[in-house]
Amino acid sequence: MATLILFIEDDERIRTLLRLSLEKDGYLVEEAASGEDGLAIFERRPADVALVDLRLPGIDGFEVTRELRRVSRVPIIVVSACGDSHDVVAGLEAGADDYVVKPVVAKVLVARIRALLRRTTAEDEPATVVRVGNLEIHREANEVFRGGEPVPLTRTEFRVLCELAEHPGWVLSRSQLLQRVWDYDFFGDDRLVDTHIGRLRAKVEQDPTHPELIVTVRGAGYKLVDP
Repeated sequence: MATLILFIEDDERIRTLLRLSLEKDGYLVEEAASGEDGLAIFERRPADVALVDLRLPGIDGFEVTRELRRVSRVPIIVVSACGDSHDVVAGLEAGADDYVVKPVVAKVLVARIRALLRRTTAEDEPATVVRVGNLEIHREANEVFRGGEPVPLTRTEFRVLCELAEHPGWVLSRSQLLQRVWDYDFFGDDRLVDTHIGRLRAKVEQDPTHPELIVTVRGAGYKLVDP
């Protein structure tokens, strides 16, 4: 079956241009001109990927992203008008997996969608349980427990944690994490990594302001340590 993409964007011209490009690459596209319509469409017919403009009338893209993430683990790419750092980080913190900046280059968007789908549909993850400190990471079940209590992670947060857990004590640079988790090389952005690390720490650390598990190695990257 063809991949279904939900595109929530109030600019009809942008919606049409990108829909035609995506359909040319074999995707099915559902369009919505508002956040309210987009959420209603997703409820009726959950998509495989959601593209969400941040500056929507009515319910804005931040709230749409939070609501989609509340009910689903669907991969979400937010669309920012100018690449403003505040908007980008806020969109990622709302639960998005990635972002693109307007004007959107269709080839880059398709590449990012393909990368998201490759990593979300991968079936070759090892069936292992990794224990670090008071964390238990269940790879096959996509579950994490902290002190025996489940930790609600997004799909991308889970993959970041697993990548660090596969290399305990190793320092992984931002570019390595971008390549391994997002499957990006030349068109990645360090803000993706930093924001997801921050969200992970907020969920798995005793004190996120003084992390003991996910440690920053200044000028190098991040590593997972057993305190």
